[in-house]
Amino acid sequence: MDLFKWFNKSTSSKDIAKERLKLVLIHDRANVSPQFLEMIKGELIKVISDYMEIDEEGLEIKLTRTKREIDDSTVPALVANIPIKRMKDKGNI
Repeated sequence: MDLFKWFNKSTSSKDIAKERLKLVLIHDRANVSPQFLEMIKGELIKVISDYMEIDEEGLEIKLTRTKREIDDSTVPALVANIPIKRMKDKGNI
């Protein structure tokens, strides 16, 4: 979902409601609860923190749909936006 759409005056409330409904349907069809997404978020933070310092407050995880190249069908996709503060020196891994 495009954040700028929320602030664009030309976007109708119908279009905004449609986008919100799409997100709800994606979560329902994937059978994923908000608690499950929070659990995934915690696990990602643990693993990634071994290699880099991240901005945990800026971390965003969402479930969306994406098209498969094979047959043009859509499937759920986990999208993570993880702001990196700096890389940790782990030698020559």
